Amino acid sequence: MTTPQQHPALAAADPELAALVGAEERLQADTLRLIPSENYVSAAVLEASGTVLQNKYSEGYPGRRYYEGQQNIDQVETLAVERAKALFGVDHANVQPYSGSPANLAVYLAFAQPGDTVMGMALPMGGHLTHGWGVSATGSWFRGVQYGVRPGAASEGGGRIDFDQVRDLALKERPKVIFCGGTALPRTIDFAAFGEIARESGAVLVADVAHIAGLIAGGAHPSPAGHVDVISTTTHKTLRGPRGAMLMSREEHAKALDKAVFPGLQGGPHNQTTAAIAVALREASQPSFRDYAHAVVANARALAEALLARGFDLVSGGTDNHLILIDLTPKQVPGKVAAKALDRAGIVVNYNTVPYDPRKPFDPSGIRIGTPSLTSRGLTTDHMDQVAEWIDRAVTAAGKGDEETLRTVRAEVADLMAAHPAPGLPV
Repeated sequence: MTTPQQHPALAAADPELAALVGAEERLQADTLRLIPSENYVSAAVLEASGTVLQNKYSEGYPGRRYYEGQQNIDQVETLAVERAKALFGVDHANVQPYSGSPANLAVYLAFAQPGDTVMGMALPMGGHLTHGWGVSATGSWFRGVQYGVRPGAASEGGGRIDFDQVRDLALKERPKVIFCGGTALPRTIDFAAFGEIARESGAVLVADVAHIAGLIAGGAHPSPAGHVDVISTTTHKTLRGPRGAMLMSREEHAKALDKAVFPGLQGGPHNQTTAAIAVALREASQPSFRDYAHAVVANARALAEALLARGFDLVSGGTDNHLILIDLTPKQVPGKVAAKALDRAGIVVNYNTVPYDPRKPFDPSGIRIGTPSLTSRGLTTDHMDQVAEWIDRAVTAAGKGDEETLRTVRAEVADLMAAHPAPGLPV
């Protein structure tokens, strides 16, 4: 797909790397990407990411830099900040964090001391490493306590956040910081309920909306603004921006967060990324993006229904957002085996722990899928039954070692992808 005409300087300077970029472009073009944290950025976001803003050092903040020559950089960052504030309805925004994990580390630096108690959703229940889980620095430097989801059948509330446990744990442990949000949560996050618990326990409440920021911006998921002290998010995933992050907050926390990001954790911001964030935020403010966000959810719900009809066990029984977590135990195919087979069939997912999983994290029972990427390509609810049928055929083939079926599905997937070009990819 990539030719020297598309990346002439790269092809001339480093043909080996140019070939790898071309291979990745082809892979992204002809596979069905169902990893819920991935997406396609627009050509405009890609262009902004590769500008001469790469050449400039800009330690500090607009109007308060440690380097001269910031006449344009200050305006770029201010543009991104103002767009973030307007889009998410917040008092303050910092667009400098390099990615989601550094953004969360800045939260700890702003509001806690080493050894303090912090609280978040347990990783096996759908939380994130940086919410105080033991193998993360946040679980080593702080005393992490975790809440989870209810056990049992979806019809009895299984797979949903146990707010009785959250409240009891918060009042018992009195954490300095509580995180809500995660990486494998298929249901709407009740920010108001978390807000009440945080106020009662005296904790700073942080909503990590990395996965659902685009849905919030597009009005397809409730906003945490007004219920939480801090919002942490990446700028890719459903927001369709570059690999970066933002911290947003009430005005009272602005100084602490800014100081934690710089000079607390990092030096100069990546100005080319800041510019691409500004572009993505402008795109997310358009009416077409609202249509996109709602289509992501509609596709996920339609796909969940089609999977349920084929006998798949979905954690919590379905989805309210972009994400579906599948427990493959009834199919008698481990998650890792299924994920690798699906990849050979041109369907890109990730294997994932499910709540109360008896298997080990590197060989879990589940897979995690989502609809942001396929929605960006223009697939609709009319396509979701076909997607479910491919998943069903591929998982069944994985259990039987049937490579021929996987090759057949791979060809069918490539045909559909060819009819729905992806944004930002050279065609």
